[in-house]
Amino acid sequence: MNHLIITALLTLLTTFGFLTPDHVMAGNNPKREFRGAWIQCVNGQFQGLSTQTMKQTLAGQLDELRRDGVNAIIFQVRPECDALYQSSLEPWSRFLTGKQGVAPNPYWDPLQWMIEQCHSRGMELHAWINPYRARTKNTRQLAASHIGMRRPDLAFSYDGQLILDPGIPENRNYICRVVDDIVSRYDIDGLHIDDYFYPYPAPGQAIPDNETFKKYNNGFRDRGDWRRDNVNVFIRQLGQTIHQRKPWVKFGVSPFGIYRNQKTAPNIGSATSGLQNYDDLYADVLLWVNNGWVDYVVPQIYWQIGHPAADYETLITWWNKYAGARHLYIGEDVERTVKYPDPGNKASHQLAAKRRLHARMRNVNGTVLWYAKAVVDNVGNYGAALRTAYWRTPALPPRMPFIDDKAPKKPRKVTVLDIDNDKVLFWTPPKAKHPLDEAVRYVVYRFGANETIDLDDATKIVTVTANTFYKLPQMQRSGKVTYVVTALDRMSNESRGVKKRVSL
Repeated sequence: MNHLIITALLTLLTTFGFLTPDHVMAGNNPKREFRGAWIQCVNGQFQGLSTQTMKQTLAGQLDELRRDGVNAIIFQVRPECDALYQSSLEPWSRFLTGKQGVAPNPYWDPLQWMIEQCHSRGMELHAWINPYRARTKNTRQLAASHIGMRRPDLAFSYDGQLILDPGIPENRNYICRVVDDIVSRYDIDGLHIDDYFYPYPAPGQAIPDNETFKKYNNGFRDRGDWRRDNVNVFIRQLGQTIHQRKPWVKFGVSPFGIYRNQKTAPNIGSATSGLQNYDDLYADVLLWVNNGWVDYVVPQIYWQIGHPAADYETLITWWNKYAGARHLYIGEDVERTVKYPDPGNKASHQLAAKRRLHARMRNVNGTVLWYAKAVVDNVGNYGAALRTAYWRTPALPPRMPFIDDKAPKKPRKVTVLDIDNDKVLFWTPPKAKHPLDEAVRYVVYRFGANETIDLDDATKIVTVTANTFYKLPQMQRSGKVTYVVTALDRMSNESRGVKKRVSL
């Protein structure tokens, strides 16, 4: 346990360096930073749980993640052309009920419930789908309504999985139809896809797409270029589908952590020697970022500092250099971070060193943690370090001016009422003419009697909430304080503040 105690002390002493303009700094506390966590279902953590137990489990995770500073949840809702939500297009997931196609009993809609729970805690909810994977290796039976059963001609088998063939245009349209259904019916903040495009290479196996290439090659002679084009066309179409339905829903992708190796692409590759997005998965991630086809990218840099084939410092520096045209968040592996010692301090694991690297990267606007349960379980004291040091003050998600940069109007009728011996701050939502201008959350700041009102100071934020009220904490002494309430729209643009002086 000694190394954990040392790590916690080092964590408290860690300072941040240069940050981007949206990382408005007050001491060591950025006001804007994406702080996400993935909650996955494919690990089976929900199978065998009753509806009530699963709700309790998720609610407990959300409470702990919020205490640890997380402001966005990425929730897996479609792992294999199935659904952890009510769908007329795809069957209920076996990762929810134990058998594909069987609805939960007692009935509930996990996606809708998670949206409500996250929003009530002032957090964003991003719905996470796997676009092409139609069956995982361990799934033995598909429901009759599953796309792989209804249209086996649209998929191929590879390494024990079933994959919707990216080369068939009908599959792109089908996936976009599924996403449009989600976006149109659910109040999600983002739509997120992960790293599975063409399947990860398996030794001795070839992707069985000869017939597809003959039929749909579109004049391409090189199979690799053709496969990349298939994925490129899909990514662009998917982004357009999302934003045509709801412009404010953020489209994010979480690719494998290496784009290309230097040996393969001397002019742009990283000094690594692992699997490559561009060459092995046929995912030209930089093309999507530089053309604005995605709103944010989260490379999965899950390795440790000093990894011989995929060094963390090398990769975060590379992504910072080349992927700054859209929001860049770093996918962090919690367990691997605490497993390996800091090269500069063998008594500590690597959390402090990785956070220092984040602070040096001008284009890094946040972090997504793999995975949520490891944070909740406080593996290696990771959650406690976030709560007591790095994420000890709330942060607003970074703005996305390329979608919308107009701030909402300020809250109205801010007042304080005495209710059952408590003082409660109330306000009324501002008026809005367009959904992009609607207030969806509010920020409440607290300043001492003689303090200058500075809304860039994140240490003065007492809550970020979807409610239109805030119960003032009991104070030990009398005096006057000033509360300031601002409104946030769907893109986290912040209104001007409304002040309310309160006598305690």
